[in-house]
Amino acid sequence: MRLPPIITVFSLSATVFLSGCHTAPQGYEQAARDQLDQVAYAHAATVRPDPSTLTAQSTPADYLRFALQNHPQVAVAHARWRAQVAAISPARSLPDPKLTLQADIANTVMSVMPGIMFDFMSTGKRDAMGREAAAGAEVARTQFDAATQQVATQLRKAWIELAYVDAARDLHGEAANSVAQSIALAEADYATAPSGMGLGQQIELQNERAEHHVHHAILSDRLQAARIAFKSALGLRPTDRDPPWPEFPISAETLPSDEALWQRIESRNPALITLRAMVEQTVAAVAVANRAGTPNFSLGAMVDVRANPLMVRPTASLSLPIWRTRIADQIAAAQAQQDAATATVASAELDLAAQLARSLYDIHRLDRMLRYLDQTALPNLDRMVAAATAGYASGMGKAVAVTNADTRRTLLLLNQIDLLRERADAVTDLLFLSADNTPVGFNFSQN
Repeated sequence: MRLPPIITVFSLSATVFLSGCHTAPQGYEQAARDQLDQVAYAHAATVRPDPSTLTAQSTPADYLRFALQNHPQVAVAHARWRAQVAAISPARSLPDPKLTLQADIANTVMSVMPGIMFDFMSTGKRDAMGREAAAGAEVARTQFDAATQQVATQLRKAWIELAYVDAARDLHGEAANSVAQSIALAEADYATAPSGMGLGQQIELQNERAEHHVHHAILSDRLQAARIAFKSALGLRPTDRDPPWPEFPISAETLPSDEALWQRIESRNPALITLRAMVEQTVAAVAVANRAGTPNFSLGAMVDVRANPLMVRPTASLSLPIWRTRIADQIAAAQAQQDAATATVASAELDLAAQLARSLYDIHRLDRMLRYLDQTALPNLDRMVAAATAGYASGMGKAVAVTNADTRRTLLLLNQIDLLRERADAVTDLLFLSADNTPVGFNFSQN
């Protein structure tokens, strides 16, 4: 059966129309795409990161850039962000057109009517749905930012552990050597002078030396675990080639004032920003629910290819949103979700205030202990070492007194490095609250 020319033209026109339909992005969609494009981030899941891009001269920013570029946690968050941005256009678009076919059949085929049907909804409803999807993309963006902060925090803590273990192991080695010198001098004094150190004191020193050796061995094992944790924070597997280990000493980092920290937390905390974005998403969901009472309609046409003359049958339908109770419940549910999201933000702000207070207490406590060591304990021990050294040089004292004082100083230095590690970890947690572990405007690009 040969189709009439008008049917051929109609079919070709419909085909061209359907294959070429596209819509220009709305302002909110373009803004979401621009935000995504501003982040110079690319992750290849099939390509293993190359530690050779890091060198002995690499800065902390270089290590951070390497971690953010290669860690799967950041890649997951970025992929979800891209997916949410891509979902905006489908959310605001019209439903797909439908090809239809109707036939009247009795003893024979009486009529064959192919056609096309278009479903429409109001511009306001589609705009509300698009804005809801854009709000979801904004939530995904904040989650991406939070992921970068989490990875930066993991890297910083792994570096602190690496620096602490390395320094503590060296100090225990120094302490063991100092005690060994004390034992050697004590044995010499005991053999040559009746007033030398007694056997019991020598045994105590031997136990002390053995304890330092044990701690040194334990810290050597801990160093291996710390290096694996550092590689993991960089996005490297244990079997990957080792990067150059950083040699950044632990120091007491200066913090802004308590008021400035709270202002930063209120405006930049990753979890708080995500919760606020979720509030905006619920606001958009309420706008969609408020459009539930707007009817949708369909338009189409069918052509009877057996009729002579040719017959065209237009079709139209209109949805009737008459179930007012259901619509009201949809709106009430969306508004309840908005109320819950708003209350969640308020609750999170209270929790953050309490967490800030606890963190500041810990840091201030550690600062007081470190000031005591720096300003009192260590200077006094330095004077004791100097006095013992002078006494030994003048023949008025014994050499063992020098090594004993030096051992006590080493133990104080071990206490100091413990306090510095604890403070650095507390500061890292505090910087995570204020999103300060990743610098603002940080460039992810390896180039």
